[in-house]
Amino acid sequence: MKKLIFTFFAIALFASCKEEKKETKIVEDEPKTSVEIEPISDEILETAVIYEANIRQYSPEGTFDEFTKDIPTLKELGVKVIWLMPVFPISETKRKAEGGKFASEFPEEEQAKYLGSYYAVTDFTKINPEFGTKEDFRELVNTAHENGIYVILDWVPNHTGWDHEWLKNHPDYYTQNEDGEVVHPEGTDWTDVADLNYDNQDMRKEMIEDMLYWVKDEGVDGFRCDVAGSVPVDFWETAISKLRSEKSIFMLAEAWEPELLKGELFDMAYAWNGHHLMNGMAKDEKTTQDFDEYMAKVSNDYEADDILMNFVTNHDENSWNGTIKERMGDKKDVFTALEYMMPGMPLIYSGQEYDMNHRLKFFEKDSIPKAKGKYFDLLKKLGELKNTNPALNGGKNAADYKRIDSNDGILIFERSKDGQSIVFIANFSGSGNRIIIPKGKYKNYLTGEIEDYDFNAQPIEPNVYKILIKQ
Repeated sequence: MKKLIFTFFAIALFASCKEEKKETKIVEDEPKTSVEIEPISDEILETAVIYEANIRQYSPEGTFDEFTKDIPTLKELGVKVIWLMPVFPISETKRKAEGGKFASEFPEEEQAKYLGSYYAVTDFTKINPEFGTKEDFRELVNTAHENGIYVILDWVPNHTGWDHEWLKNHPDYYTQNEDGEVVHPEGTDWTDVADLNYDNQDMRKEMIEDMLYWVKDEGVDGFRCDVAGSVPVDFWETAISKLRSEKSIFMLAEAWEPELLKGELFDMAYAWNGHHLMNGMAKDEKTTQDFDEYMAKVSNDYEADDILMNFVTNHDENSWNGTIKERMGDKKDVFTALEYMMPGMPLIYSGQEYDMNHRLKFFEKDSIPKAKGKYFDLLKKLGELKNTNPALNGGKNAADYKRIDSNDGILIFERSKDGQSIVFIANFSGSGNRIIIPKGKYKNYLTGEIEDYDFNAQPIEPNVYKILIKQ
């Protein structure tokens, strides 16, 4: 009888332990990000402004917590999507420093200041400890969701840092030379990273699993994919399909290739050609005729529901090619307004809102200014108009674009949708000029004044622009 009682007790205890383990597993598998937000949709993308967050340089502390405090400020700017530059640990091996050198090539007392490139990832499922903890990351996502803002991660599918565990355990995941040595991406100076081999199907599966982790377990709303055009399209077809089977996500390709926007692939690509055009116009190397040719090419090369991201700066442009002021001079505000008025989605890069005239260091700690001024107010006003007026819709059902005849050096176009119309006028000629505005009554959005036009020529000073809302 004692033996029977003992056996019964043991079975009950075993069952109880199994139940406890089962309950514990359920708790562990619960979503880490608890704040719900409505699924991202085509309607939301029509009115969105996107913000590129450089966590390292956003504050003196360079942490998630300091950035999270300012998310309500980004909401003031009309931001609906936050793109976080890579948040993953950075490899120590071949860690990049200034002048194309590795940190290890400098005196030992100097090496610590070289933090390396965000794009030399050690582990796609962990957080860079410089930025904080995974709990801090979750708080950032929650706060963004509370403010009606979506969060996408900067994903690095083309390569990894040299400390990634795949290099130790799966060297076949990487491109190798004739001697069997893993190499960095061909045709680049990205010597701090190892090139991934997309002929390896196992690597593809692991890459997708790592992406799914952030969507399923951490509540992110999509990805900005680095050098997306260097990765086979059939990988994106599989990966994006699996990601979208979990939830509605937003996908941004760091690429211009129209094929990446076909079907159910990426939602948005970079307007690289448009950006280079604006830089050229600012230097008087390009004209409004070149702008017209660009718009015609966009209409021809891309489908009606393709979205392009318009920008006057980003992390690459700022660090390597110069600040907005350096590249665009006195025409900075004109091109900023144009970025919002054109079909597409406008980008704000960390520090741009504070009129930063400083090239941020890429491999070392730096920081952006935090004083609001006239440029902040301009972005706020442009963001409000983008968010609220359908004539600036720039998503998959964008507002119409109509070019209006004008003198050389003058750009005039009209955007219209759902009975709303906005006319944008800018003088890029470098001297005083004259404009003829279509007859009607308009609200000058920047001054708030009502203006009547009747086809009489009006004077316009150089680098001046107008945003007129038809009444």
